[in-house]
Amino acid sequence: MTESRTRNIGLKKNDQKYTQVIVNPRFCYVQTKKQTEHTFPREIFQGLQRKNKFIHPKFFYDEMGSCLFEKISTLDEYYLTRAESEILDTIKDNLSKYLRTDYSLIEFGSGSALKTRKLLEALTQMQDLVEYYPIDISDILKESSLDLQKDYLNLKITGIIDHYESGLDFVASIEQCKLFVFLGSSLGNFDSRGAIKFLRKIHDSMKKGDYFLVGLDLVKDRQVLERAYDDSMGITAKFNLNLLTRINKEFGGNFDLKNFEHVSFFNEQQKRIEMHIQSKVDQEIWLSQIDVAIKFKKGEMILTEYSHKYTVDQIYSLAKKSDFKVKEIWKDKNEYFSLVLLSP
Repeated sequence: MTESRTRNIGLKKNDQKYTQVIVNPRFCYVQTKKQTEHTFPREIFQGLQRKNKFIHPKFFYDEMGSCLFEKISTLDEYYLTRAESEILDTIKDNLSKYLRTDYSLIEFGSGSALKTRKLLEALTQMQDLVEYYPIDISDILKESSLDLQKDYLNLKITGIIDHYESGLDFVASIEQCKLFVFLGSSLGNFDSRGAIKFLRKIHDSMKKGDYFLVGLDLVKDRQVLERAYDDSMGITAKFNLNLLTRINKEFGGNFDLKNFEHVSFFNEQQKRIEMHIQSKVDQEIWLSQIDVAIKFKKGEMILTEYSHKYTVDQIYSLAKKSDFKVKEIWKDKNEYFSLVLLSP
């Protein structure tokens, strides 16, 4: 990959400085790598010092974590990817009745962009030029963007390697109509208050004629849900425990993965899957690079992810609380998953 560095780009809203890298005439990306790296040790320190230990799920996606998640998405038990792909295949024509002019595509958590291709197929056929702004904390954005360019010659990509909220500030000033997309079930990782706060920020970045397409997983049989997050091949367990491997590498930790296990279950009352890492023994972990000792009791857990599931009534309620209007709710044939089209 040939890269050339250019000037820093200042964002008026939060005065962050992005470094721009031009890869070729149709692909550049911006990043705040140093700032992103600095948040990791601080948040790990704070999360593991809490009485109820916690690691934010955004830290799953280092290089190994991203690869493991791609494997998860192909598993038989993990219905989400298949269900969402089925919906995307059926709604391309439906979207055309809303997208009556040229749209820029802004995607949160683009990853490998495999599902994004279904949207790009529709947009690149409708428009002479499509501007795509993937926002992802992982460097996988670089490779996936190059792959997309090979297949879509009228695609121009500006990648944003950053957290969603900061990346949103970068794209807010785009004058062209915008189609925001948040595929998968990642919005379910937010608690109720956090989801509304994030949705309102997206809403405030939109104008009349913009749309937001978001994936929301639906409440269903408990057994189906729990199998999806604790697969028979143990890939999800490796994905979860990779957080400890990452901490060992980056902080000089001495987590012994044999002394921890992956735990997940459906919390019926909260309508959410919870993923945890549980200590099998009493132990003390040392993180040499930040000079911190963390004590664990046998059975003590680190919460690593919530994944909220929704009823249709809850979807309408969430939209209303976030000042959005629901234009369409599309479901797969099994009614396991939904894609919801919102307007400001």
